[in-house]
Amino acid sequence: MRGSPLSQNVDAVIAENSAGAESIAVRDDETPGEGADTTFQDAHMDVQNKAVYILGTQQSAAECNYGGVRRSENVLHLRQIKVHGILGREPTQMNTQERFTTPVEELQSALSDDMNAVNHLIRERMASENAPRIPEVTAHLVEAGGKRVRPLLTLAAARHFGYEGEDHIKLAAAVEFIHTATLLHDDVVDASTKRRGRPTANLLWDNKSSVLVGDYLFARSFKLMVESGSLRVLDILSTAAAVIAEGEVLQLIAEADLATTEETYLKVIRGKTAALFSAATEAGAVVADASEPEILAFQEYGDALGISFQITDDLLDYGGVTARLGKNTGDDFRERKMSMPLIRAVAAADEPERAFWERVITRGDQNDGDLEQALDLMGRHGALESTRETALGYAARAQDALSRLPEGPLRSQLHALADFVVERIT
Repeated sequence: MRGSPLSQNVDAVIAENSAGAESIAVRDDETPGEGADTTFQDAHMDVQNKAVYILGTQQSAAECNYGGVRRSENVLHLRQIKVHGILGREPTQMNTQERFTTPVEELQSALSDDMNAVNHLIRERMASENAPRIPEVTAHLVEAGGKRVRPLLTLAAARHFGYEGEDHIKLAAAVEFIHTATLLHDDVVDASTKRRGRPTANLLWDNKSSVLVGDYLFARSFKLMVESGSLRVLDILSTAAAVIAEGEVLQLIAEADLATTEETYLKVIRGKTAALFSAATEAGAVVADASEPEILAFQEYGDALGISFQITDDLLDYGGVTARLGKNTGDDFRERKMSMPLIRAVAAADEPERAFWERVITRGDQNDGDLEQALDLMGRHGALESTRETALGYAARAQDALSRLPEGPLRSQLHALADFVVERIT
């Protein structure tokens, strides 16, 4: 492997990660990639020796206990409160100080027993006796430190109604398998080299392995759905899987097309992001035998939360409303993705501006300084600020949907989660 194109690519990614290691931190109360090392000690010892699992510099709790690993996975602007015993663990000496926590962590703490059961089931069901590469590839992504937001939503929706069974565990694991499968496929489609701060599976193995393991995870998710015994839940989650694929294909069609409308954009993000948020909450409510109005409220909450999340993410790709260049700024611009800020700037463009957009987006002829000019045009036409307002509006819609639900122990945390999604742009 040494000297091969794969080794050289890995070296490049490692060098890039090492240069910005402070941005790839882990929570100081959890073990990064637990169990992942053993899965690679045989097949990928060379990769492991090259320190693929770069976790960067851990910061103390007084600084920050939560690290940046990719803007869309972070959901990150932190707020400071006192908590004790994160994720069901006994308080440590560090817990006597004020800690930085998020609504995601609060949900993780409240649902720690359920999440432990989900994680155990995920590890159990991603195994394969006949094809050891399947658990290798799956563990690389599953154990990479994702926050498990989508399965948390399934668990929270079920527990909100006092559900005491076990089917919500199976459905939460199914949701995470669907999400992981789509990430594996997306990285192949986008030719990505990094995911959650680490080299992608398609870089470490190959495109074929990523696609086929993604297919395996889809199959495992459907098996879990069937085990719940609910045809309605099977319909909800299988429909979501199809909508996700539709959204990704639609994004491919709309890419670099200046005629893309906001209506098409919303269809894209409803498919690629909001569909699974919505299905996750709806499935949790269904398995708990909630009433139809309650199920609808949770479905609408997930849909609005997912849309708000994706619009916020797309806005941050252009530096937020301040239009400042940052570490991750401009990825969508370079990939010529028609996100909301770009669509709105193009809609307001005069002839010279339209010529600029046709050059950099339609033809992909991008030069130094073009991103700065794009940011200037977006700011000039208020595209960034109006996108921010739209994201805030969808967060408010999510909270309005929650207000139709009865009081419950998790409703306030779900309400705070909607605020948290857009805190990065407020």
